[in-house]
Amino acid sequence: MDNIRRLNRLFKPDGKVLIMAMEHSIIFGPTKGQIKPGETIVKAIQGGVDGIMTSYGMARHFAKEISPVGLILRADGVATILGPDVEAPIWFGVDEALRLGADALCISAYPGDEKEMRTHNNLAEITSKAHVWGLAVQAEMVPGGMQSTAEYRTMERVRLAARAGIELGGDWVKVPYVDDFEKVVEACYKPVVIMGSKKRNTVEEFLTEMKKAMDAGAAGGTIGRNIFESDDPQAMTAALAAIIHQGVSVDEAARIAKG
Repeated sequence: MDNIRRLNRLFKPDGKVLIMAMEHSIIFGPTKGQIKPGETIVKAIQGGVDGIMTSYGMARHFAKEISPVGLILRADGVATILGPDVEAPIWFGVDEALRLGADALCISAYPGDEKEMRTHNNLAEITSKAHVWGLAVQAEMVPGGMQSTAEYRTMERVRLAARAGIELGGDWVKVPYVDDFEKVVEACYKPVVIMGSKKRNTVEEFLTEMKKAMDAGAAGGTIGRNIFESDDPQAMTAALAAIIHQGVSVDEAARIAKG
């Protein structure tokens, strides 16, 4: 079954997308911006986000708030900061995504980590089942795992990881930004978006990274803490959307982000 309709709920006619990731409470608990997630979601949508990626619980409870934009359901599990870093099982799949009216599933895989083959198996299983029902899949490909150090996050390793995600059926891949990012994009025949990771020290720092990624050919970003932990999630979303969809400069985006 073709998933073009669901992809078009996320990717705009310019082929670009801005997604806010909101599944972090599973790991860190209710941090800034996630105490009242419904309010944050509304602000991000008002700022111009194209989709929300979140947990099953949040997607179900805040269905009305999310409904104006695309929905991506996080499929795989993760330990809290209270527990050990163990293998992440698939918690939610195609059935749950369809019941929620989701457009896509997101699942992570970790090339170079000891969990590489198990997470690759998870991704392959999800993509094969999702595509039967016309659901899209965002493959989150992180060399060495989520806690990996700089030695794992080189252009060569991110490039390989991104291509692996495409070969395993991802409709687009989410990867860490690295220098020479155009070589990562060139290696993929599907869209590549960047992940936000930890909140940067300044608004300008992250906007600069987003601009560099877009100039290198990225299709956008799936961004969490750098939106919902910002002082003004609506303004920060608007700034990122302006870079992604309008190609504005970092200076102009910073003015938007600061209201």
